[in-house]
Amino acid sequence: RFAFVGAGKMAEAMLAPLAKTEILGALPEITFYDVSCAVAQRVATKYPAAARAETLEACVDGADVVVLCTKPQNCDAVFDRLRPLVADADPVLLSILAGVPMHRYYDGLGLSKIARSMPNTPGQIGAGVTVWTKNAAAAFSDDEVVLCREALKAMGTEIFVEDESFIDMSTSISGSGPAYVFMLIEAMVDAGVQEGFSRDIATELVHQTILGSVQYSIASGEHPAVLKNSVTSPAGTTASAIYTLERGNFRTVVQDAIWACYRRSLEMG
Repeated sequence: RFAFVGAGKMAEAMLAPLAKTEILGALPEITFYDVSCAVAQRVATKYPAAARAETLEACVDGADVVVLCTKPQNCDAVFDRLRPLVADADPVLLSILAGVPMHRYYDGLGLSKIARSMPNTPGQIGAGVTVWTKNAAAAFSDDEVVLCREALKAMGTEIFVEDESFIDMSTSISGSGPAYVFMLIEAMVDAGVQEGFSRDIATELVHQTILGSVQYSIASGEHPAVLKNSVTSPAGTTASAIYTLERGNFRTVVQDAIWACYRRSLEMG
């Protein structure tokens, strides 16, 4: 049984496919609780297979896995309410909160079976990637590991790492990465509009170019530099564009942004 504490977009992205996925030979039982009645009602209406709990106590009672999906800044208040409810039951705690290290869950809840993850927003359409780890000092059963893995697979690809430090690293690449891509999309679309395309056509061109380029990169298995060079003719149009990007320190700006994100993730923890 999965208990979702918080029913926002990422919780919704997980519970929707999870409700239809057989795990360990059966469909999972799913309950959820959200402090916002409007959010809870919307999710209950949209996903009748998931049971809305009127109280936090009812939500986590008897849960095998408690999935924490609240806002990171609210976690201490959530811990205060949750601790007396889970102390004796000792469920697995699966968190999707950014910037909250495992020791804070241990200190705040007294639980040892903690799995920390970093999903990303494309998980809302099942196209995300989630990096996760678990407390190596805790005695997870094989079934409990399967429950965590299947819950995260509901949002797309899941990648397990042994060391928690990789979670903060992944925050800067895959967690926040969609924002970098969206910013690139926005800039390319705006340039297309400036050139004379309608915004609809410019958007379609950019979306398909990025989607196709990613698919081509995966299918070819080639280094990105090789693929870039294959598009770049001597003294051609692409060469002029690449030169302008290099002159503007494009690579350095991208890498500096990733490092800034990583440092901020460490500060938050």
